[in-house]
Amino acid sequence: MKPIAVNDIRKVLGGKIITGPVNWKVEDAIYYKRHDHTKRNSLLFASKGDEINWVAIDKKGPSLVITDKSSIELKDVLPNTTVMQVTSLVQSYWKFIDYYRNLFHIPVVTITGTCGKTTTKDMIKHMLSGMWNVHASLSSKNEPRRSFPYLMGIDEHTKAAVFEHGLGNSGNIKHQCMIYQPTIGIIMNIGVHHLDGCGNLEGYIKAKGEIIEGIKDGGTLILNADDQNSKKLKIYGFRGKIIYFGPDEKADFRASRIAYGDGGMDFILHTNDKEYNAFVPGYGEHQVSNALAAFAAVHEMGVDLKIAIQRLRTYQNMGRHLEFSKGKNGCTVIDDTWTNNPTSVEAALRVIDSIGKGKKVILILGDINRLGNFEKKYHREIGSLVAERNIHTLITIGKKAEEIARQAMRDGSTANIRIFDKVEKIGNRLDHLFDDESLVLIKGPMSSRGMIEFAKSLKR
Repeated sequence: MKPIAVNDIRKVLGGKIITGPVNWKVEDAIYYKRHDHTKRNSLLFASKGDEINWVAIDKKGPSLVITDKSSIELKDVLPNTTVMQVTSLVQSYWKFIDYYRNLFHIPVVTITGTCGKTTTKDMIKHMLSGMWNVHASLSSKNEPRRSFPYLMGIDEHTKAAVFEHGLGNSGNIKHQCMIYQPTIGIIMNIGVHHLDGCGNLEGYIKAKGEIIEGIKDGGTLILNADDQNSKKLKIYGFRGKIIYFGPDEKADFRASRIAYGDGGMDFILHTNDKEYNAFVPGYGEHQVSNALAAFAAVHEMGVDLKIAIQRLRTYQNMGRHLEFSKGKNGCTVIDDTWTNNPTSVEAALRVIDSIGKGKKVILILGDINRLGNFEKKYHREIGSLVAERNIHTLITIGKKAEEIARQAMRDGSTANIRIFDKVEKIGNRLDHLFDDESLVLIKGPMSSRGMIEFAKSLKR
């Protein structure tokens, strides 16, 4: 955070200092009870209903407590704590956010989508980090409550920021955009996920579209030209620049001659009537799509594409993202347990289609959560996708995933199908399936420690 004098904050918020020193600067800001108070020189927004631990706050002093409590026992406030009283804490909170965000005239990129958010965010950060000081959200820790601390991570040395939007319910992205005020917004794709928080697919599409209204006036919206659900977004009111990416001939950032290479994907990047040879680490056409979105974003920030392409070659994929390892009895394990939704399952199956020819393909699929009333429908659709393929063995883990197996059977799958309700019941019962001809894809919910540990046990 860029240090700000207590008196400057008082002027911005129109608050009243009722006790404590003012001749110091705030170097961190949190919402009391929502975020951990671990730093000195912190600002803490404390609401009327909060029971304040003055001793703990003072130990991390100097501290500035901003509150709309009508009465405060001044005898409880210790010498290292300053208290500022405001009329409305909520209004003061948003006023402070708007003030702080607009201290910085830098590109701020925010990314949403069913799949590819974290990877694209990290690609953009990697491309930029060779030249600039870049601030970004951590891993896929994208919950709305983290947005305020992430914003406070921008300081006077930051040249660009890249954040990932979390979507658990309608309104989440709108809330985050009010904090980040992005200059560039990216929608990677819109598949099926979080239907329990959005009602149905239409509600989910609308929730993803909240980013469109959240982009600063004159900003840039980057969209997937080939994604069918993205075409349903209401973009006619957007006041800014729209850039499309994808294999589509009309896309502004397009890929052609996509091919599996050594450890990743080779392709030709087309943009502005120019062609570039490019490579992205990691397998799958979805990885090329992630790279195209990243190229579009950094180019919009003024980065030379030749530099961005060279930087991307050294990008390292996150673990458990279609991560290849040698496993039991010499098999090849593809660990894709980072996330699990119908879109990511289909992407993983397409990778198997390309690299699994001549191999003994074994699928291990776990439950897909947060599908609401559409749970059985989408698990069954995956079962049908499996039945279309030449799969040696299908193993499902979990009550929900059982629908995948049942539907694959109904559709006449020739696979050897095994059903387990819990991962703990498997033990070594499948070891005989694995040999040096086996290609084993394992997908499960990132919240399942059991699936993650099982994936580890499959690796040598």
